[in-house]
Amino acid sequence: MNTTAPHTPRHRAEAAARPADGPAVRVVVVIPAHDEEQALPATVASLAAQTRRPDRVLVVSDNSTDATVAVARAAGADVMETVGNTARKAGALNQAIATTTEDVVMVLDADTTIAPTFVEEGLAVLASAPEVAAVGGVFRGRPPQGYLQHCQANEYTRYGVQVDLTGRTAVLTGTAALVRRTALQEVADARGSVLPGDRGDVYDRHAITEDSELTLALRTLGHELRSPVTMSCTTELMPTAGDLHRQRVRWYKGMLDNLAEYGLTRTTWRYVGQQVMLAVGTLMMAAYLLLTAVTLVTGTFTLSPLWAAVGLVFAAERLVTVWGAGRRARLLAALVLPELLYDLALQRAFLHAAALFVTRRQTTWNHVAATA
Repeated sequence: MNTTAPHTPRHRAEAAARPADGPAVRVVVVIPAHDEEQALPATVASLAAQTRRPDRVLVVSDNSTDATVAVARAAGADVMETVGNTARKAGALNQAIATTTEDVVMVLDADTTIAPTFVEEGLAVLASAPEVAAVGGVFRGRPPQGYLQHCQANEYTRYGVQVDLTGRTAVLTGTAALVRRTALQEVADARGSVLPGDRGDVYDRHAITEDSELTLALRTLGHELRSPVTMSCTTELMPTAGDLHRQRVRWYKGMLDNLAEYGLTRTTWRYVGQQVMLAVGTLMMAAYLLLTAVTLVTGTFTLSPLWAAVGLVFAAERLVTVWGAGRRARLLAALVLPELLYDLALQRAFLHAAALFVTRRQTTWNHVAATA
């Protein structure tokens, strides 16, 4: 692929591609794909539309049974197929990255499209901040259909607001992120000693959430991460309650597993605290609902002015944080109860993940095929 899009002003493309007093940075986009023939054309097209095009696009087909390989080639991407991979996405990425030599590796999910300035902005951050090893996107959902997807869309919108306000990257998203090759090599060299996993692997093949594990790995090695809110990436929303539950169980269980592997350190204490607060919040919500139900049944329910005020503040916060997402998002937030039920579903997924973690049982990978 060409280095710059034809309509891009030359000075902008050069600024994004070249660090101060250094040679042009080369970028490879690695797209792991398993049966993604429907999603790939839009994903590759979003790369062709970049104001700073990547130097190479590599689709790594992992045990695909559909036309993923043919579709990727037709879209103009280079293609490789995994050999003997049993480690799913992490294994596919390890095999693909091992074949590349570019300065920056961008990992992009096959069902994800990125904003036109995504690559340019990410390279600009890396060029201006040597301490930053990776730059990730802030994801949002595709146009939602139905109650469940609207709740997910609002959740992602609030996450973007949180990142924008705090400036803190909790997890380097696996949907779309640019990482310096030097940092990836450091991770691979530290596996089996400083870091969990097998020496030589960039991604820990034993982790079920490879993005949160890589986040911990990079931070353990002293690297900083960024997620500018303007670097948006758009991905699939879960279509059913079962798909959502399985996705979130994997996310929660994956983080718990990763934290257990790393132990309590200067890097992990904040993440451990988040999991503790999530557990406490889940138990408090259950206790509150139980107490409310008991008082309603016994006829002793009274509305406290204090709790009424707290409830109003809570409702206002939910509304304000999705205000820019449109009328339907605001209406859903204003109703409060539908999103409360959604939150309860997420808390149920967390409890399920915690039970699997405590009993040392595994969860399953939930692959949802994208729609055209």
